[in-house]
Amino acid sequence: MRDVWIAFGLTLFAGLATGIGSMIAFLAKRTDYRFLSVATGFSAGVMLYISFVEIFVKGNEALVARYGDPLGCWVNVASFFGGMLLIGLIDSVIPSAENPHEIHDESETRVLREGGELEPHDDPAHGKKLMRVGVFTALAITIHNFPEGLATFLAALQDPKLGAAIAIAVALHNIPEGISVSVPIYYATGNRRKAFCYSLLSGLAEPVGAGVAYLVLRFFAGGEDGALPPEIMGILFGGVAGIMVYISLDELLPISRAYGKGHDSLFGVVGGMLVMALSLLLMR
Repeated sequence: MRDVWIAFGLTLFAGLATGIGSMIAFLAKRTDYRFLSVATGFSAGVMLYISFVEIFVKGNEALVARYGDPLGCWVNVASFFGGMLLIGLIDSVIPSAENPHEIHDESETRVLREGGELEPHDDPAHGKKLMRVGVFTALAITIHNFPEGLATFLAALQDPKLGAAIAIAVALHNIPEGISVSVPIYYATGNRRKAFCYSLLSGLAEPVGAGVAYLVLRFFAGGEDGALPPEIMGILFGGVAGIMVYISLDELLPISRAYGKGHDSLFGVVGGMLVMALSLLLMR
């Protein structure tokens, strides 16, 4: 039971990072976009390296032990692409205008950095449109965060050290998402508290989604002691690897490229892979 609480705590930490993004938008005198570029690139590097070197391999080992070779390998590959298909379907139902990974330029965040107050009632139509964008962005991120929370939770449940690394990577990923929720809501309402709350709530979908998914899996597939069978964990690990690779390639790398200059994005990716590789070697 202790491992479950550790996994839940790490997932909660990752989800709360959207609130950090919101605070950065409100409190920073100047947004360091190059730092965001390197940080999101770093997150992508960590996720890609862990997915292919650790999570996919662990899933394959569990499934081969249960189903033999080559059937176990086929099931693992199917789980991997099934995870990519799941997050891809989630992406497809979100309107592009409310995509949570839309980049906000310098002019959009100037009022937040300079501490000026908005008067949304001067243009009610524009205020309603911005509020709609902010709310739908929060909803989109909430939907996205369910599988991300499950990925963090399952990895931490299997190996707390591995889960901690993934939680940090997901937290870095959630910081710009928090900015993308809070900016339009603040512009629409002029209310920092409301913008922060929406941003924070969208991140809390990660621990909530992880908790609900775990309880469902434990109820339907858990053994007498509540533990999930190795083959179920293997399938879930294959799916988690697919989800994380999709997130890295479709979300993190484009964000990193948009925020950065020159090779900032590449430096972040390589740095994330290197740090993750060294961490795994030192933990052996």
